[in-house]
Amino acid sequence: MISAKRIGHATFETPDIERQIEYYRETVGLVLAAREPDRAFLASPMGQLAIVLEKGAQQRCTRLAFEVARDLGAGELTRRLSDLGLRGEPCGDALPGVSRLVSFADPKGTIVELFSEWSFLDVKPMASAGTGAQKLGHVAFFHPDPKAIADFYARTLGFRVSDWIGDFFVFMRCGVDHHTINFLRGERTTMQHIAFEMRDAHQVHASCDLLARQRTPILWGPVRHGPGHNIAVYHRNPDDQIVELFCELDRMADEELGYFEPRPWHRDRPQKPKVWDPTPPRDLWGLPPSPEFLRPSK
Repeated sequence: MISAKRIGHATFETPDIERQIEYYRETVGLVLAAREPDRAFLASPMGQLAIVLEKGAQQRCTRLAFEVARDLGAGELTRRLSDLGLRGEPCGDALPGVSRLVSFADPKGTIVELFSEWSFLDVKPMASAGTGAQKLGHVAFFHPDPKAIADFYARTLGFRVSDWIGDFFVFMRCGVDHHTINFLRGERTTMQHIAFEMRDAHQVHASCDLLARQRTPILWGPVRHGPGHNIAVYHRNPDDQIVELFCELDRMADEELGYFEPRPWHRDRPQKPKVWDPTPPRDLWGLPPSPEFLRPSK
């Protein structure tokens, strides 16, 4: 097994790379860190690579990157992947701030990139507009068999289950955050949403004002969820992908203790991973999702 420590960046193909650059800068608040003719690299205001955009015929999430322990070089990662029956492909000097990557394909066709060495990008914190998202938080996917793909991520990358909603929606963590990747049952495999962490509830509020000024409809929220207990608001970006802006996500600082850091809004004391009743309401407050939120991306 290879123990993933945190999510690094996500890679998207897009038919209109200029439009997506503008969106991530002017709405999410990322910084354009580097540019190639058919690729763009966007970082958080703190200089962590978050989004890679590539020119493509249609929108889709093609790759996810995770940081692993510093002592896992390309050779050791390739060997461990081979022991797991997976073919690792080393790639050197591939991305700004990430010197070496080893990639493999997961069962649903997403390329997973692993890296152990990285550096902050030289960005000006005040160069970001938009909401000024602090970091890439998590990515959720539709999949016909959530348990099977969850078992793969647990067995291969050491992900732990934080919560289930019934038997159709699983939240998984690889670091202290309640979830880094989610899988929910769907007829076809595709991304359901991508999420960025805000500094606090005030910044989430400010993001709603920004979306209103940009005439971008809010699909759901503000809402405080049950699983994870984060405050969240959702909208669609120009590529029709659902984007979540959130704060106050549950954290588990000590895996041996097995409970999330206590918060006033927790229903269970202590709050431990569990299977949530799929019958609404699960959220602590806020309206239910709109029909538009439940529509898969085009």
